[in-house]
Amino acid sequence: MDIIKKTEELVSPILEEHGFSLYDIEYIDENREKILRVYIDKDDGITSDDTALVCRFLSDRIDKEKSFINEAYTLEVSSPGITRALKKPEHFIKSIGKDVEFKLFSPISYTEGGKEYKAREFIGILKGYEKETDIVTVDINDQEITFKRSDLASIHLWIDF
Repeated sequence: MDIIKKTEELVSPILEEHGFSLYDIEYIDENREKILRVYIDKDDGITSDDTALVCRFLSDRIDKEKSFINEAYTLEVSSPGITRALKKPEHFIKSIGKDVEFKLFSPISYTEGGKEYKAREFIGILKGYEKETDIVTVDINDQEITFKRSDLASIHLWIDF
């Protein structure tokens, strides 16, 4: 059974009951340890009490599902944070017009001040996202660049402190 799908199935009623939404779920290896990480959200932000509540209820539900996860793991429930990663189409759509920091798998060439450069990491404004074609448009220094979402190594909201 797919651990992420089963976790989503178990956590969704908890989130709905308490007015939260599911942002993302990861099941990853981190420092040789398995982590099941559930990111939750709500309009006015997530508190540590919110994450503790969801973690407690979700942990109980997972424990009742014998053989759902057959290895040692750590359950974490967290907020996606203010510099949240954009992973799903709805994350991109909701973030149009916001500043983003992104990294590409391969460098691209661009011109700035009459000079040509190559880079993989940029900060710009998310201008658009086409769900049907999975195309992202970002404005970098008044130059719009489009690329496939699969070309992105990562993309996060950018906050200039």
